[in-house]
Parts: sequence; C-alpha cells; structure tokens
Amino acid sequence: MSALHKMVGLVGAIMVAMVITVVSSSSTHDYGDALTKSILFFEGQRSGKLPSSQRMTWRKDSALHDGFEIGVDLVGGYYDAGDNVKFNFPMAFSTTMLAWSVLEFGKDMSSDLPHALDTIRWATDYFLKATSIPGFVFVQVGDPYGDHNCWERPEDMDTPRTPFAVNKQFPGSEVSAEIAAALAASSMVFRQIDRGYSARLLKRAKMVFDFADKYQGSYNDSLGPWVCPFYCDFSGYEDELIWGAAWLFKATKQINYWNYVLQNMPKLDSGNTNGVSWVGGSFAEFGWDSKHAGINVLVSKLSMSTISTESLPFISNADRFICTLLPESPTLSVSYSPGGLLFKPGGSNLQHATTLSFLLVVYARYLNQAKRAVHCGDVVASPARLVQLAKGQADYILGSNPLSMSYMVGYGEKFPQNIHHRGSSLPSLDQHPEPIDCKGGNDYLYSENPNPNLLIGAIVGGPDIKDAYVDSREDFVHSEPTTYINAPFVGVLAYFKSQSS
Repeated sequence: MSALHKMVGLVGAIMVAMVITVVSSSSTHDYGDALTKSILFFEGQRSGKLPSSQRMTWRKDSALHDGFEIGVDLVGGYYDAGDNVKFNFPMAFSTTMLAWSVLEFGKDMSSDLPHALDTIRWATDYFLKATSIPGFVFVQVGDPYGDHNCWERPEDMDTPRTPFAVNKQFPGSEVSAEIAAALAASSMVFRQIDRGYSARLLKRAKMVFDFADKYQGSYNDSLGPWVCPFYCDFSGYEDELIWGAAWLFKATKQINYWNYVLQNMPKLDSGNTNGVSWVGGSFAEFGWDSKHAGINVLVSKLSMSTISTESLPFISNADRFICTLLPESPTLSVSYSPGGLLFKPGGSNLQHATTLSFLLVVYARYLNQAKRAVHCGDVVASPARLVQLAKGQADYILGSNPLSMSYMVGYGEKFPQNIHHRGSSLPSLDQHPEPIDCKGGNDYLYSENPNPNLLIGAIVGGPDIKDAYVDSREDFVHSEPTTYINAPFVGVLAYFKSQSS
C-alpha cells in the first residue's frame, strides 16, 4: 500500500473516530432510566399466565395451553420479537446475555436488580419445562408460517401452537447447547439468592449439554422447514457446544469442561457455511447465531487469571476481535454511519451495536484487572478507549445521533411510534375486549396511526447506514424490536449507570 493510501486511510479512520466522539459527548443520558425501561420491555414479551407483579398492564395472559396437545407443559417463556412464536434458540441466547449482564454488573443495578432476576427466571422456568423429558429438548412453540400470516394479539391468537423438539435421532446441538449455557449462567445468578433453584438449573444444564454433545447435529437438518428461514443456524453448532462448556466450567470449575473448550476450540478456526469454506473469519462474530467473540472474551478472563498461560488463543483472538471494531485500527472490518453507528451485515442492525458494546465494556474490565491494553498494529487501545467506543454506541441508541431520535421506545422526547409489534400496534383487551381475528388486525398493521400501547424499553432494529429512519410498521428490518437486541444492552446500561453516578 502506498504512503498516500495509508495517509488517506488514517485520515478516514480519524474522522470516523472524531464523529463518534463528538456524537457521544454531545449530550448526557439518564442511563438509570434507560436501564429500568430496557428490563421492563421483557414484560411486554411474556407468554403465559402473567403474575400479579406485571407492570406492563396492557399485556394479558396468552398461550395458556402450549404443549398440552402432546401432554407437556410448555407454558411461559418469551415471544422473540413482534410475533407470537416462541423460538428457543434466540430466547436462550437472550437469557444467557441477561445472566451475564447480572453477573458482571448486577451490583450496579440497585432497584432494577430484582426485576432483572424476575426477567431471567421467567425464561429459566420455561427452559426447565422445555428440557423436562430426558432425550428431548423442545426448541420452538408455534407454527411460524401460520403466525406470520396473521396480525393478532397474543391474547387472541388462534394459529397452531405446534411444539417442535429435537431428540437423539433428530438432534439440535446448537439450540440445546445454548439452553445449557443459559441455565449454567443463570445458576450462578441465583446461587446466593436461591440455592435450591440454582442447583436445579445447574443440574439441568449439565444434562442438556451432555445431550447436545452426545447427539451432535444441527436442528437445521431435522427441523429446517419450521425453524428456517426464521432462526436458521448459519455458523454451525460447534460454537454453541464450546460456549456451553465454557459457561459450565465457569459455573462448576470442573476441569472436564475446561478440557472440552481447549480440545474443541480449533474447530472454530475454520469451517464450512452454506458450502463456502472459511478460515479464521468468525472470531469477530457474536450474536444469537455465532458465539465466537463471546467465547474468547468470556474465556480470556479465565486465561488471564485462574489459568494463566499466554499460549492459549483466547486473549489473542479477543484482541483481534477488538481491533476489527476500532475505527483507528488497521484491521477495522465493520462500517460506521456518518453519525457513528456501528454496522455489520444482516438485519436488525442494533443487535450488533448492543452485543458488541457489551463485549467492549466487559473486555475493558478484564483488561483493567490484568493491567493490559490491546495492540492493533501500531495502534494501542487502552481499556478506556474500548469504553469510549461502547459509550458512543449506547448514546447513539439513546438519541445522540443526527436525527436526535432515541431508538428505545419510551426513552427521550422522540422515539419510534409505529414499531413492528402485534401486541403494541393492536388495541389492548382493556380497550377492545372482543377478539380480533387473523386478518382483522390488518387495518392496524397498515395504519399510519401510532401504536396505541407503548412497549416501553423496546429497542428497534434501528436506522440505515446513512442514519435515516422511516417510522413504518411495515419496515420490520428497522422497526421491529427483539429480545436479543435488548438483553446485552441491559449490561451496557448498568455499566454506564455506575460510571455516571
């Protein structure tokens, strides 16, 4: 590369970094208020019999007979987004991220901590049901095609509530191992609060992990017609198996789980996705599908402390991941909008901004504890630099952006009014007690009127790469909230709440 090209690239990186810094520091935010609302959002996603403590009162009981047609109680859990299906793969990832958020930042949540624990327990109670039959793991409830063809309140839905499970003959290692990770991480959350419940979660986590590992295979192959294209596994199931083992080691300190991580980690250095071979390309990926960067950040703490050996790949891979995010890094591989929002390929872009921001603040903590910095070629990034980048993303989401719009419903003076969400967009049972059938909701779907029910705390898919946002219910890529956008942001907001106070 010529000196001129290097200079142009450096100037471009500096300009992006300046934009991010300016946008993030242009106003201050009430991270405590945003934290409260980010947790409250999950009450709007609840399925099943709602408790008397329910604060989002326009939501009512729904799906009270899930699983009954086959004699299994599958009532509870969360709807993943703006639909009424329970997809256990992203639900489990969201649960793992909520648990990790509490483990890292629970002490900073103050009065929000009990609500965060309730949010986790609503999921783990359901996962105990979904894994109650040895040799079976229920991975989905509801026919997604029937559901997506109807614009119905969850309280009204009359589409098939078909339960889908994996077993020994038709395995689903990715979703089973992610459930194991969620149960293991959550067992640590409840260890000092409810020892009996914690022990039950950990015992089930071990059982489900053993099942996922012994009967290996992707649920794409066994349940593809029903789980794809909604939550297909694109990255293989090896990352979930390692992720589950890492969480089990963290929860148990049993060396067999550590050995499993070490022995299987080389499988993540290369692979084949949809017929395309790749080498080392997934170390920078993290989300409901790919756990690679999360594994390296999680295990890096163990590598820096309890198991100290620089020969392990986790620290170097975590550093490489960080270098893909820093605008000034020579190995930057993400894009930034003019206003400073991080972009990666795929829909619902704010899922990338929230999950990667979570890893930034967590890894910054680990680096501080180890008195380390990240080296990206000649660029040295301190832990404070990682926090600064994460703060820019958080502040952008909360309104420090070219549109001065918060992308969290109910936070700030300006936020999305027409989110792609059935329950929020249809009148509540309090306002409209009569049922609204499958096609009866279309008038509300295509209406330009604001949603009558505020799904407070919901973070939508977000703006496009030019910082533009069309507040349209039909533009689901940008206007639909999901549990896995919100879950990691809970930890991010708790961290910045503690810093601002």
